[in-house]
Amino acid sequence: MTERIATVQRQTKETEIELTVSLDGSGQANIDTGVGFFDHMLHHVAIHGLLDLTVKAHGDLHIDAHHTIEDVSICLGQALDTALNDRKGIVRMGAALVPMDEALAEVVIDLSGRPYAVIQTKFVSPMIGQMPTSLVAHSLESIAFSARMNLHARVHYGQDDHHMAEALYKALGRALSTAVARDPRRQGIPSTKGTLTS
Repeated sequence: MTERIATVQRQTKETEIELTVSLDGSGQANIDTGVGFFDHMLHHVAIHGLLDLTVKAHGDLHIDAHHTIEDVSICLGQALDTALNDRKGIVRMGAALVPMDEALAEVVIDLSGRPYAVIQTKFVSPMIGQMPTSLVAHSLESIAFSARMNLHARVHYGQDDHHMAEALYKALGRALSTAVARDPRRQGIPSTKGTLTS
């Protein structure tokens, strides 16, 4: 079987990033973005998605965390897209409902090749550590559009911002684990169109 691994490098005046993902990993993560809470969230995606993920990022954190979180999310989406190749033989869709103490979050994805994102979150505070809560939705959107996936994410309820965000990223990992898995019964593209790349 072909290895489903991709490395993406991105260098701008705002960020310098190298990210590698393996879809057939065991949840190994080595992540350093300079934004501690975002690192924590990406660890959850890797661990619960059974993805091996390495991220090294240097960004203009003296301004704020926006560019770093946005660009790492773009790189993660691009790496997922590249590693999926023609998306032949995959399950394609995945869904997860994840609790975190008082919070409950749901993520449903379709690796359809057509990017779309619907994010429903309501946080209490403007920040979780060094990460603005507004960037949770932006991060998920950036991953979805760069991975060319349809993503619907929702926090059903919760009181603690950390718990709500963590449940979302865990759910993303779980949904990805299902969707990227190889279906042993399927040889071709899981689409009546015969393609998931356009």
